[in-house]
Amino acid sequence: MTYLRMLMLTATLWVVAHEGRAQEYVGSETCSDCHQEQTEAWQNSHHALAWTEVADGHVQADFDGSSFSHDGMSVSFADQNGILSARVTEKDGVTTDYPVHSVVGIAPLQQYLFETEPGRLQSFDVVWDTEKDRWYHLYPEQDLPPNDGLHWTGPYKNWNARCAECHATGYVKNYDAEAKVYASTQAEIGVGCEACHGPGSAHLEWTTGTALDDGLGEFGFPIDWGRGQTEAEIQQCAGCHSRREALEDGNPIPGKPYHDAYNLAVLRPGLYHPDGQILDEVYVYGSFLQSRMYAAGVGCMDCHDPHRAEVKAEGNGLCTQCHSPAGNPDFPTLRQASYDTPTHHHHVENSEGAQCKNCHMIERTYMGVDGRRDHSFRIPRPDLGLGTDACTDCHAEEGQPWAARQIAGWYPDDTRRTAHYGTAFAAAGSGQLDDPETLTAIALDKAQPGIVRATALYLLQPFATADLAERVAPLLSDPDPLVRANGPVLQRQAPVPERVARLEPLLADPIRNVRVSSAKEFLAVPAQAMTQEQRASAQQGMADWQRSISHRLDFPETHMVLGGWALTLRNAEAAEGAFREVVTLDPQRAEAWPMLVQLAHINRGPEAAVATLDEALSVLPNDPNLKQMARDLGR
Repeated sequence: MTYLRMLMLTATLWVVAHEGRAQEYVGSETCSDCHQEQTEAWQNSHHALAWTEVADGHVQADFDGSSFSHDGMSVSFADQNGILSARVTEKDGVTTDYPVHSVVGIAPLQQYLFETEPGRLQSFDVVWDTEKDRWYHLYPEQDLPPNDGLHWTGPYKNWNARCAECHATGYVKNYDAEAKVYASTQAEIGVGCEACHGPGSAHLEWTTGTALDDGLGEFGFPIDWGRGQTEAEIQQCAGCHSRREALEDGNPIPGKPYHDAYNLAVLRPGLYHPDGQILDEVYVYGSFLQSRMYAAGVGCMDCHDPHRAEVKAEGNGLCTQCHSPAGNPDFPTLRQASYDTPTHHHHVENSEGAQCKNCHMIERTYMGVDGRRDHSFRIPRPDLGLGTDACTDCHAEEGQPWAARQIAGWYPDDTRRTAHYGTAFAAAGSGQLDDPETLTAIALDKAQPGIVRATALYLLQPFATADLAERVAPLLSDPDPLVRANGPVLQRQAPVPERVARLEPLLADPIRNVRVSSAKEFLAVPAQAMTQEQRASAQQGMADWQRSISHRLDFPETHMVLGGWALTLRNAEAAEGAFREVVTLDPQRAEAWPMLVQLAHINRGPEAAVATLDEALSVLPNDPNLKQMARDLGR
């Protein structure tokens, strides 16, 4: 990885020492000796069974000679004295036998992992539907030959990189970028006790009366659950229940602030609908941050039993534990009223339309059969005309204008049908927003949820000017780290002295994601434009960014970032190395090939460019950009 070494010379590396004595994982079996009730609740939960060994006996699928075929690929499954295997014949005719390495999940589907190379686990695309007892393909509409990055053997289906950290306890990926091999480890497969509570060795010492290290809670854990730390508990759950980019190699120690370990995806097009409703597989945290419940101090454990990993009550009973005439003393500002009644929901009692979740938590299906609920707990707004709402989920034939009239008739005096950020986000996402003022106002409106304001900053990037940079500069010191992290990019158009002055404080921000976001913007700042102290701060921030990048070198998208970094530094040789790594990991990454052709020309001349273009066309013969490059070169 010569190009990576070249890039690393651009900043001074530094190391943050761990405070206190390192704690050790002891395993969930050790916990069960004293905590039998909690263990019994947990041991058959989706957490405990998130990842299991074949020998554990949780396999649901039919491996007794069953088979499946799809789009030129076929697979037959076998069970030979408890050794499960799959014989896979790919679209190119190559047949390979794969022993089942381990098992993922328990319901409504179950996946199976194959070890395609020593240490490299891949998630097979043919999975078992536990409700209908059938094999099915996760991506039936996609054409996925073996050389496609999205094929089950490719980088996007790699278990070590993409999934394992949320299905294991004490996981470390340990990817060797030069050898392209994994030596991943974990304290325990499955989401065990210590995945949420932290390593248990100090807790065991606490039981003997041993003095605890500073920084640990009363019982020897880095986080004490159920002791009024609602925000810390939400952030702990969010580490896995969110769409995000990890800044560390594997599991952070429980209790670490979320934004110190992850970069949360904002409500950007393709992931969310313009009004913030779920679209792609975004999990829960980004939705919950939009909700009035989050703003009122509601936490995950108010609705979910953390050990059973299930809701605390069925049906409307879950909601009426608070939303009722009795209310809930934990939330004194909540209006006490009857909600589970036709006068509120205007549907037949006990019908599907009378279920709170069907109006306030739209459901979308992922992975073919897995229905998941939107946790923004929003009031349906068909009047916005944005295409998706709970009403037309059930009444699709009636349409949104009809649904809007129905709601207006039920609630003629409602004050909540006001202007909504979704209208501006829809215009920005479709390229139809001419004036950024609406987005700017949303970003500056402290009454909006932080993730909404951060999204407005994200959508303002095409409109960046020096004047806009000045207007949003106060948000660089906003209390919400998500807002602070999405502010620095808008300072690119500010004059260099102002840019440096505004961004330098963020290099010392207590939250890593904010520091990293700011450090990126110093790439384009000439060294002579900074004082010695400012250069030292920028180098330290750059090292922070480098460390986070170094944990994702098995991601093609990481090398796209590194290629852009090298181009900013005018290091064409390093840039070519980065884009070459992109297409090595994912040959179908169409946006990388034209850059690679141009860089081959810069570094080695026209013959190298032609050879690279021919290579690109052999992989993507119909790509319009590559075909245009061929015409330009007279080929």
